[in-house]
Amino acid sequence: MPRMPRPSGAGCGALLFLGICLKRRIEIGILYSRSGSYQLVSDACRMGAMRAIADINADRQHGIELVPVERDPQSNADRYATLCEDIFKTSSARHVVGCVTSWSRKETIPVLEKAGGMLWYACPYEGFEANEHVVYMHACPNQHLVPLMAHVVPRFGANGFLLGSNYIWGWEMNRVARDLIADAGGKVLGERYLRIGETDVTRLIAEIRATRPNFILNNLIGTSSYAFLAAYRDLGHEDAAFSPETCPVISCNLTEGELPAIGESGKGHLSVGPYFAPRPAAFASSFEASAYASVQVMADVLSHDADAGPTEFSKAFAERRFSTRLGPIAIDAHSQHATLPVIIGRIADGFFEVVSREDEVAPDPYLSRYDPAKTFGRPRLRVVS
Repeated sequence: MPRMPRPSGAGCGALLFLGICLKRRIEIGILYSRSGSYQLVSDACRMGAMRAIADINADRQHGIELVPVERDPQSNADRYATLCEDIFKTSSARHVVGCVTSWSRKETIPVLEKAGGMLWYACPYEGFEANEHVVYMHACPNQHLVPLMAHVVPRFGANGFLLGSNYIWGWEMNRVARDLIADAGGKVLGERYLRIGETDVTRLIAEIRATRPNFILNNLIGTSSYAFLAAYRDLGHEDAAFSPETCPVISCNLTEGELPAIGESGKGHLSVGPYFAPRPAAFASSFEASAYASVQVMADVLSHDADAGPTEFSKAFAERRFSTRLGPIAIDAHSQHATLPVIIGRIADGFFEVVSREDEVAPDPYLSRYDPAKTFGRPRLRVVS
């Protein structure tokens, strides 16, 4: 069968008078786990990507049809690289939307570099990375942890207790947090880690009760986070010093998609992200919105050049802004991180109440422009006798 000709331009409006819309079919990889301790986050990302694919394919003006090539790593970090490689070997896909954890993202990078592919990463991460084969479509530290700490310290105090799942996200986020707390004139009163999926938080609660911090930075993920929040709510019922109004739990990766699993335990605590769902909501969470935007931007470039690779995308990022469900965004051509809104939300009854918002914050993944004095105010001079 002869290959169908590629439509000219970004769409196919010139053919609509004939009732015909010739679209070029482009395969793209989908690499999200359908089970495991962070399934709710993964499902939200997958839903956003698949919704965007369906909407683009249904648009008769769009000149391409996206065909998902899906693989399920089942939350096994050792499977991401293998399955990413399988996508490239068994299909024509050169773009993959996927990965939730930084561990899984880092596992796929050598495969992407070898195949000349690109990963569209739709989750917040700890920063200090840039790769021409990865497009970072969610927040980095100057778009989540720095503004969250700047909001919390003057209201609650600078002494923090740091929690994390025992892998890259927890380690690196807490490393950055230690520096920020020192810059704010505070102390780290404790730093503890749980293996992914661990739900025994008895020791954490006991240490928090003993040290009495001003806030708790929660870098636990999935079921570990849910168990901690439930136990912390019980602690708050015993001692008002641990209520959300006095000592909040703050997070950079907690979204609406996990609120049903958390229930009343989350009420009053704080999170930060580029999107919180209004009512009624277009998306369930920033993970869904970011994955949707990833496919939007990818399809925008591919509709002009279906064979575009890292070089062509870098050029497009340097020259253009993109209209997405996150709003109009730019993508830095050097670091390939997105400019994003920064929104701080407080958990209310099943949704996030917005307490502050800043639009179009440029990415600074290495915190090269971070100014402690601007963020926390100039430190007070100590009197030395």
